[in-house]
Amino acid sequence: MNMISRAFPGAPRHPLWCRALVLAAGLVLGACASPTPPERAPASRPAWSQAGIAAVLAQSDRSEADRAQDARRHAADWLAFVGVGPGMQVLDLAAGSGYSSELLARAVGPSGRVFGQSTPPVSSLFVAGPGVAPPQPPGPVAAFTAGPSPAAVPRPRSADWLRARSQYAGLSQLEPVERPFEEPVPPALAAGGLDIVTLMFNYHDLGHLGVDRARMNRAVFAGLRPGGVYVLADHAGRPGTGISESRTLHRIEEAFLRQEVEAAGFQWLARSDLYANPADPRDQRSPEPPQQPDGFLLKFIKPW
Repeated sequence: MNMISRAFPGAPRHPLWCRALVLAAGLVLGACASPTPPERAPASRPAWSQAGIAAVLAQSDRSEADRAQDARRHAADWLAFVGVGPGMQVLDLAAGSGYSSELLARAVGPSGRVFGQSTPPVSSLFVAGPGVAPPQPPGPVAAFTAGPSPAAVPRPRSADWLRARSQYAGLSQLEPVERPFEEPVPPALAAGGLDIVTLMFNYHDLGHLGVDRARMNRAVFAGLRPGGVYVLADHAGRPGTGISESRTLHRIEEAFLRQEVEAAGFQWLARSDLYANPADPRDQRSPEPPQQPDGFLLKFIKPW
């Protein structure tokens, strides 16, 4: 079958010059048509399928400590909700010890990048009692090993944990960044260089820490490409409490958080009940009888 027949199934066979005119007309019409602007195109890097996510979680060099968290954190469903895939550029805010950051780094693969953000250190001492060692990273990393009965040893910072994870698992794409919450995006990516930003169970802390949350959300908005997503999870507070119980109950009202994020220009995209617990009265830090605190998971998009 010739080129014209393939391009226009059922077209009659005409002399070569006639077919050339038809092809030229098609090219002209195609050039005159309004193509989808690049900024409105869907993500060029597809997210993992469920099978792909299962393979990420099954990687043999993951630590037992992380594997033990997978069920509680609903790791497979969370990765699917985030929509992460190979080659993506991701910022994990308030990375902590790096559980989420490492999962994301495994999902983006060597062609992607995950930046685990933490604030610059204020104090670097971990005071240990007799025979008490500082917290251990997710692997046999000698840098965190303390001698017997240390009086004071360097406290592992979030950046230390992430470096240990990167070295232990061979994840060169996992990079710690120490930046204030108000300017969390690495400068090279600050103008639309990110595909995804995540903040897991720590937005409420920004209240009692005195963070300028509006400024932070605007910086996240600027750092995401059009169509990029901002994913947040937190412990649910009661209606009307806003962020007032951030220090006492470590909770935040869902509607309050959503209002703050949307004020930066984001559009709400999706909600998940992965962390929901309707039985939690939300009036204590840890529900009684002991159970999972009620939580929410939200996804916002930077409009095109």
